[in-house]
Amino acid sequence: MVKAAHSRATNPGTTPGTPSRTRILVAGGGYVGMYTAIRLQQQLRRELEQGEVEIVVVSPAPYMTYQPFLPEAAAGSISPRHVVVPLRRVLNRCKIVIGEVRSVDHAKRTASFTTLASEEEGAGAVPIRYDELVLAPGSISRTLPVPGLAEYAIGFKTVEEAIGLRNHVIEQMDIASSTREPALRDAALTFVVVGGGYAGVEALAELEDMARYATRYYHNIKPADLKWVLVEASDRILPEVGEAMGTYAIRELRARNIDVRLGTRLDSCENRVAVLSDGSRLPTRTVVWTAGVKPAPVLAATDLPLNERGRLKCTAELTVEGAEHAWSAGDAAAVPDVTAQVPGTECAPNAQHAVRQTKVLAENIVASLRGQPLKTYAHKYVGSVASLGLHKGVAHVYGRKLKGYPAWLMHRAYHLSRMPTFNRKARILAEWTLSGLFKREIVSLGSLEHPRAEFELAAGGVPSRPLARRHEDPPMSARESRRRQAPRTGPGPSAASAAASGDALGGTQGGTQGGTPGDTPGEDRRRRDPDAPGPGSGAG
Repeated sequence: MVKAAHSRATNPGTTPGTPSRTRILVAGGGYVGMYTAIRLQQQLRRELEQGEVEIVVVSPAPYMTYQPFLPEAAAGSISPRHVVVPLRRVLNRCKIVIGEVRSVDHAKRTASFTTLASEEEGAGAVPIRYDELVLAPGSISRTLPVPGLAEYAIGFKTVEEAIGLRNHVIEQMDIASSTREPALRDAALTFVVVGGGYAGVEALAELEDMARYATRYYHNIKPADLKWVLVEASDRILPEVGEAMGTYAIRELRARNIDVRLGTRLDSCENRVAVLSDGSRLPTRTVVWTAGVKPAPVLAATDLPLNERGRLKCTAELTVEGAEHAWSAGDAAAVPDVTAQVPGTECAPNAQHAVRQTKVLAENIVASLRGQPLKTYAHKYVGSVASLGLHKGVAHVYGRKLKGYPAWLMHRAYHLSRMPTFNRKARILAEWTLSGLFKREIVSLGSLEHPRAEFELAAGGVPSRPLARRHEDPPMSARESRRRQAPRTGPGPSAASAAASGDALGGTQGGTQGGTPGDTPGEDRRRRDPDAPGPGSGAG
C-alpha cells in the first residue's frame, strides 16, 4: 500500500471524485530510465493494478540503445535492430510518451515536455504534474570549438551514427576504388578518430577490422592503402583498464598499421583536412568525434542543485540533495562513492555503476512510497573490459589482467549478460554464431538516409539528396536525415522552389554534431520503433 502523503497529481481522464494516484515520472528512456521503470513496475505491480500508482516514462526515442554494442553494430557483427530494446515491449505497465523533457519546476512538482505532435501542431511544451521524479536524461557528446567539427565530423553515441558511419566507410572505399584522382583516393581512405576512450578505441578497432576484411572484394584496394589515425590528447588510451593494458592496446593497434597519436589534439577539420596540434595536415573525408560526454542540457533547466560539472548533486541513497521526491542515477547524477578511501569521491559515470544504481534507485522509490527506510548505494569498481576488434581485447578485472582472445571473450560475455531482455540476448548470440560460420556482409545502405530521393526524381522534382551522395558531403546525422526526407504536411513551397533555397523539403539544415552547447538532449534521437511494421533503416 502506498503511504506517501505528499501532493498527488491528478490523473488525466479521471472523473471528479475519483481518488487521485501517485504519479512517478521517469524523464529519460536510456539504460537508467528503462531499467528503473522495469523494476518499479515489477515491485509496484499490486499498486499499479489497484490504480494507486502510475508510471509515466518520457523518452525522446521509443527504444533504449545498449551503447557497448554500437561498435559491433557498426562493423556488421550484430544487426543494429538488436542493440536497441523497444520501450513499449518491456514497459507494458507504464505509460510511454515519446517526447523531450524541456524543463522541471520541482517546487511545483511540474515538468514540461514536447512531443512530435506538439511540435507539428505548434502547441509548444506540454505540462505534466508528478509526485515522484526520476531524472535520467543521460549525456550528450562533449564538443570543443574546433573549426569544421559541426560541418564535417560525426559522433558515435547513437545507433543512427553507427549505421551511418558503417555506410560512410564502405562508401569511401567505393569512391577510392573508382576515382582516378590520387588526392581524392588518399582522402577517402584516411579515417581519423578523435578520442582514446572506450568509444573511440572500440569504434576504430571494429571498423578497421571490417574495412580490412572488405578489401578482399576490391580489386584495387589493399589493406595497406587504408590509413586509420587515433588522436588522443593525453599520454595514454583506455585509462580504465590500467596503464599496462593501455600500453598493450597501443602496441596491438600499431601492429595493425593504425597511427596512434598521443598528446595530440584536433585543431581543425575544415575543407576536408584534419589539422593536428603536432602540425600534421591529414586530407580526410572522415572525422569521428568521441572525445567525451557531458550531462544533458535539460538539467540546467531545472530548479535542482548541480555540481560544477553540471551533474545533479545526489546523496548515497540516490535522492537529489535538498529535494524531496526527486531521484537520479547514471550519467546525470553525481553520486558519492561510499567505498572510496578519499572523502568526496564520486562514482564514475559509467555503465557499471549505472547498472547497479538502477536496482537501488527502484528499491528506494518503493521504500519511500511505503514509508520504509532507504538503502545506501555502495559498489566498489571491479574493473573494465574493452574490445580491440574481432578476437582481440584487453581487460583488468578484480586485479587480473587479460589480453587477446580471453579478454575479447570476457568482453562479449559480460555485455551479453547485461543486455536487457532474453529476446535480445538470444538474437545477439544467434548472430554471433552465424557470423562465425559465414562471411561478413559488406554493403553500404547509405540510400536509406534519404529514401525519397528516387521518388522525387521520378515525380519530376529535384531530389533533396542526389541518388549517389556527393563525395564532398559528410555523413548525415539522424536529425539531418530525418528533416531532409520527411514529407511536408502543410502548405509551403514546392520541392523544386525549396531546393533552390537549399532545402528541398522545406526543413532547416541542422549541424551533423549533436554535442554543441545549447542542444536539447535527444533532439537528434527521435527514431522509429524498431519493431514497427514497414520498411526501416536496419536500426528501426
